[in-house]
Amino acid sequence: MAYRMISRRDSQRTLRLCGERSARHQGQPELPKITAVTFDLWQTLLLDNRELGRARAQVRLEGAQNALARFGESYDLEHIREAYRACYQECRRIREESLDVGFREQVEIFINNINDGLVERLDEQTIQEIVRPYADSFFVHPPVPHADAQAVLQDVKAMGLKIGLISNTGMTPGEAFRKYLDQQGLLSYFDVLTFSDEVKISKPSDEIFLMTLDAMGATPAQTVHVGDHVKNDVVGANRCGLKTVWITGFYENEDPADPDTQPDATVDGLGKVTSAISRLAGLGSGGETDQP
Repeated sequence: MAYRMISRRDSQRTLRLCGERSARHQGQPELPKITAVTFDLWQTLLLDNRELGRARAQVRLEGAQNALARFGESYDLEHIREAYRACYQECRRIREESLDVGFREQVEIFINNINDGLVERLDEQTIQEIVRPYADSFFVHPPVPHADAQAVLQDVKAMGLKIGLISNTGMTPGEAFRKYLDQQGLLSYFDVLTFSDEVKISKPSDEIFLMTLDAMGATPAQTVHVGDHVKNDVVGANRCGLKTVWITGFYENEDPADPDTQPDATVDGLGKVTSAISRLAGLGSGGETDQP
């Protein structure tokens, strides 16, 4: 099955649509038919933990140390670790503005935090020797696909709905996620995949939701978004007029008085998402879900 890859230029004509498409939050009476579902990735379809994250970081640090040693520059591993932490914090500040950096740019930030101006001194071969383990660490210590991921995607596809993926990528490139989803037999379920490092926009930005829906040929009022993160998934999607399903257990709702934090359906596991979508789409009672 062919899926569509979203690029940064796809976003240019989407921002104006949020106000036009948020009928649900403006109290308009029409109930458009649900035609699409978008999913978050981390802790929704793929389950990760701190130990795996630390193990991936170690692969990246050692890969950089070895590549630089071959180039003729020696750095203590703890020094490289501090550079990695500084890179993480810098990228995090960018993402807090609902933006993101490209993967190569992220690695270059890391390298220059090891030694200012180091990127300019290195040859391309050495840079690639740092880039490869930085990305491939994901496959050395991968997250675990949720046990219900394939069944839920099959069920949603069987409803005749289009499926999209909207993911903030963090320290891992979208291309690695794409390859891993293919290895796990999940890639073919998606019509559109949007990764923040590839479009340089991150959730909860309106733009990353709208560019994905635009590529799917869906409007917010026709779409359900599923995710675990209150701010990135529930608030971000609600503000664009999507219906939302919140998977609990990973993040707390720290501001329940804010109506944008309130999902249309709340479930305690991915396996209950199908019935929640069915109910929101008017296809079933969704009795297994809890309505807040």
